[in-house]
Amino acid sequence: MSAQTIFDTAPLGALVRYCDGRPQPPARFTKKLAEWERSNGIGRLIRKAPKAVRPSFRSPASITLHQGDLSRGPVVVLTIQFTFSVTSNLVFEVIETPMPGSMRVLRPYGDHIELLYLAPDRRAAEIWLRSTPYCDAVFEEVGVDEPAAVLVSGRAA
Repeated sequence: MSAQTIFDTAPLGALVRYCDGRPQPPARFTKKLAEWERSNGIGRLIRKAPKAVRPSFRSPASITLHQGDLSRGPVVVLTIQFTFSVTSNLVFEVIETPMPGSMRVLRPYGDHIELLYLAPDRRAAEIWLRSTPYCDAVFEEVGVDEPAAVLVSGRAA
């Protein structure tokens, strides 16, 4: 599916795979492998930004995937996120949607919202929030009635 389809249908917290269709090069070709890894990966959908029209520029709608954190002990040193325009040529697929009953920890981010954490339940979300500096975060429970019927390789997710 396209990035536009992910933007339109995938819920925040969904695990999304993206690829460019090329086979993975052998490990001995380090530069080719690094280039391939930039266009092929898996990340959690944390942001859907609407298109922006400003006097000096225009930007299409986009999705942001969180791929991971690099940390030293309990301190996160670097967060790895990739943002893709809805006009991207990459192929995307939802491989997992958030479980009903889990809690999204969200915060306002400009004119949209950003997923900070996907907790298995409210108690875990509250514990996580107490250990972070986000004062404007809110909880949202993943409902049973959320549209989660995004097809993945011919089956319902």
